Amino acid sequence: MEENKLLKDYKNIWEIIEESEAKEVFSFAERYKDFISYGKTERLCVKKAEEIIKEKGFKEFEPNKKVKPGDKVYFKNKSKNIAIYIIGREDIEKGIKLIAGHIDSPRIDLKPNPVYEDGGLCLFDTHYYGGIKKYQWTTIPLALKGVILNKDKNVVEIDIGESEDDPVFYISDLLIHLAKDQMNKTLSEGVTGENLNIIVGSIPLKKPEEKNDKSKNGSSIKENILKIINEKYNFSEEDFVGAEIEAVPSGRAKDVGFDRSLVIGYGHDDRACSYAALESILDIDKPDKTLCVLLIDKEEIGSYGNTGLESNFFEYTLIEIINSLNGRVDLLTLRRVLNNSMAISADVTAAFDPTYPDVHDKKNSCFVNKGVAIKKYTGSRGKSGASDANAEFASKLRRFLSDNGVIWQAGELGKVDQGGGGTVAFLLARYNMEVIDMGVPVLSMHSPLEVIAKADIYMTYKAYKLFMEKFSLDFK
Repeated sequence: MEENKLLKDYKNIWEIIEESEAKEVFSFAERYKDFISYGKTERLCVKKAEEIIKEKGFKEFEPNKKVKPGDKVYFKNKSKNIAIYIIGREDIEKGIKLIAGHIDSPRIDLKPNPVYEDGGLCLFDTHYYGGIKKYQWTTIPLALKGVILNKDKNVVEIDIGESEDDPVFYISDLLIHLAKDQMNKTLSEGVTGENLNIIVGSIPLKKPEEKNDKSKNGSSIKENILKIINEKYNFSEEDFVGAEIEAVPSGRAKDVGFDRSLVIGYGHDDRACSYAALESILDIDKPDKTLCVLLIDKEEIGSYGNTGLESNFFEYTLIEIINSLNGRVDLLTLRRVLNNSMAISADVTAAFDPTYPDVHDKKNSCFVNKGVAIKKYTGSRGKSGASDANAEFASKLRRFLSDNGVIWQAGELGKVDQGGGGTVAFLLARYNMEVIDMGVPVLSMHSPLEVIAKADIYMTYKAYKLFMEKFSLDFK
């Protein structure tokens, strides 16, 4: 039987691109590695993104200042979202072009009352965030990152476990010698959520008045750890309530393979697409349509909360832009802008893994080094939770990318009945704008350390930039 023609046409990027573009691939990957090595929380991603765009002339939006075509402005929301705009020459009622990616990733969060002592150790009690295989988070070095409001009502930034002289933190697992019962459990049961306890110390605090009194046991490891925390960061045990402290894998993103063609790192889902979107807008001047890159939080847990896309942050920023341009804004104008807009839901997809081929439909899978992945729909099993792009929009975009030298592929997450996953596309689609999913294929998605191909993230950036600069629904 003849091999499926479309699949056969998906050539390896390295067989196609010129040497000059190959150098660009590696250069882009170095910048990206710096971004994800630093941006291991949504707050840090926003902080880094703000630094990058300010160097390119973007300024924070001022409500009482008029904007004009070519202006580059941005909005922040609670330090966890950022909306980046370039004002276009066309009437904004003709719609905008939007790329939305999420900057949260699966991780381990602390519980409100996390500190406890047991068995000669001090530990943090945790609650995992997003869909994870819990056993993968044991026996790896972890860093603690986040913010906490101390007793002086000052926000203290926590960042421990990345510098060479920093300590790291650790979740233990059961030794193989005593794991008979554990090994008989399923993977999902072998390590439970309540087992994900982070070791943070083991030296007790010896109270001076009890030092030589053997009749008193004045040692407390928990007290000692809290004393160290208080001396260094000026907060107490009670201040953990309401804090945002995340445990994430320690260490920088690194190259993989003798040819250095791949990148291993924490948070490719979805910071790979978010960074590609960020870079796509940096050097565009006076576009036809108004452009927006939206980096958001909470996608991994349903996009809820006031920093997820379920909030009204995006609409509020758009209302401010319309009002600044027109001197007024009403519901009808807003609806027209949204209805005439088009968007890319910038999110990753599963890359075909030859070690686990049975979960993939190879004819409809995405592969490393074969380009940006177009997903007409996502969802689970019977497209549950999916946004299914219109045929006209999907076809025009596909032809546009081909005509402009973008190497792309199309596929699904995996076999129909194996499971599935969603993106923010359905939340953008509720505005009645055209929307499609497009992003980077990932190996070991949602693991502490994921892998992507440098050529794929570069081609994703190229696709996003061309979409922003040139794509039109009038494309034939």
